[in-house]
Amino acid sequence: MNSDRHARQDATIALINANYQLPITELLDRVTAALHENFSHYTGVYIYLLEGETLVLNTFRGRPTEHTRIPIGAGICGRAARIKQTVTVDDVTRDAEYIACSLETRSEIVVPIMRGDRVFGEIDIDSDVPAAFRADDQKFLERVADALAHQFALN
Repeated sequence: MNSDRHARQDATIALINANYQLPITELLDRVTAALHENFSHYTGVYIYLLEGETLVLNTFRGRPTEHTRIPIGAGICGRAARIKQTVTVDDVTRDAEYIACSLETRSEIVVPIMRGDRVFGEIDIDSDVPAAFRADDQKFLERVADALAHQFALN
């Protein structure tokens, strides 16, 4: 991983930690913007919050989506919330559960925002590049989700 990418990752985590006093919706909006602006292969960045048994779109950057409410268990987002772990799909055209947001999307990563067994929401990132998400992306996004979960636990 190059040092510039590492610095952008660290800056995103620092953004969360430095803005713990913000209302959670404003913090999520800032994080979504930072992810979209600083990582060019993150074509669409969406944060969903769990309300009952439904994931509800809170904020996004990139392409709009018509999928503003996703039941747990539906699509890749619903799968990640159901199994409570990160789901990475290298080729969305080969995943039967994929719910298309854009015809250009080729890969997706969904990272639950959770503390213990409690899911607060998730980070959903689409890319127009096949197999765009490496182990480094997953590790970084799980750090982001963990920092956000800490903020949810405080509120």
